[in-house]
Amino acid sequence: MPAVLESFERLKADADFVLVEGAGSAAEVNLRAHDIANMGFAAAAGVPVVLVADIDRGGVIANLVGTWELLPDEERKLLRGYLINRFRGDVRLFADGLRTITTRTGLPSFGIIPYLAAALRLPQEDALSLDNRRTPPGGGDFRVPRLPHIANFDDFDPLMLEPAVRLDMVAPGHPLPGDADLIILPGSKATVADLRAFKREGWDIDLMAHRRRGGAILGICAGYQMLGRTVADPQGIEGPPGEEAGLGLLDHETVLTGGKTLRQVAGVGKTIDAPFTGYEMHVGETTRRGAHRPFLLPDGQGHDPGTVSEDGRLMGCYVHGLLTGDAFRREFLRSLGVTGAFGPAYEAAVDEALDAVADAFEEAIDIDRLLATAA
Repeated sequence: MPAVLESFERLKADADFVLVEGAGSAAEVNLRAHDIANMGFAAAAGVPVVLVADIDRGGVIANLVGTWELLPDEERKLLRGYLINRFRGDVRLFADGLRTITTRTGLPSFGIIPYLAAALRLPQEDALSLDNRRTPPGGGDFRVPRLPHIANFDDFDPLMLEPAVRLDMVAPGHPLPGDADLIILPGSKATVADLRAFKREGWDIDLMAHRRRGGAILGICAGYQMLGRTVADPQGIEGPPGEEAGLGLLDHETVLTGGKTLRQVAGVGKTIDAPFTGYEMHVGETTRRGAHRPFLLPDGQGHDPGTVSEDGRLMGCYVHGLLTGDAFRREFLRSLGVTGAFGPAYEAAVDEALDAVADAFEEAIDIDRLLATAA
């Protein structure tokens, strides 16, 4: 907790307003002793709390009242009210529900947020949100292995808005499908651990077979590191110190180091003739062996250009947000044989969705009263 509070103080020093989002339930009594993400943090930092409950899943009254009942008195004192999220239908029909919650807890309601289809177009924050649909004619079937510490889910969001793309997560216990057009190895918060998990699932064997069949592979950040000869973490940056043999598809080695690379990057593709923008956010230095074919041509000095195979079907780079740019994404899809209709301009679609969500929030929530609870 001390390190978390130290980070929180640094954040407060640089910001006018800090919104703290919990993870999971506010009343995980079995995890309370080590809680740094919910009421444990709120109590330590003295942060006022608003409970948010998802009515679309059902049981919202029991959820809120049960949370209140499970919290000790000192944590109840931090609660300022509650919000109902993802409501479908006429909110007047839930008036008795609001009265029941308020009567049993003493907490006021700040509003009822309707179910917003526009929110589905916003960047996702976890792997559970990835789409599941059939591959359309002229489309591409793309798969992402669900690694235990998978990160940077927004790398996939632009693909989810493409009507010609089917994008699915592959859960542990299931093979990487032999008929996929593209396998994406995603970012990770623990590269060595996830590389070992990848092998335990037998996905390394599936990936080699996919490569032999001519299937395309894209590794992003940690996924790029995994495609090389070795990944070493001698200082224990992301877990216990150790080294793991990589998948051996690219001729490079990676050593995780204490310094973290954080920078924006732009340029053009080497094999994909279009400009790109994105950002690097990683630990580790990747050293290549032998001949090298860059995947990207970044502007400026010091950026890792990634690597692409001679046939253009095996690609890897450190750049997150690579597929956000419409021109680069569409050329990338064409290079994979996708001929179906392309989706909307990604950033414009996100802006439109944000505006729609913001308008709905203003109408549904007592914003002034909610903001007045801030400490």
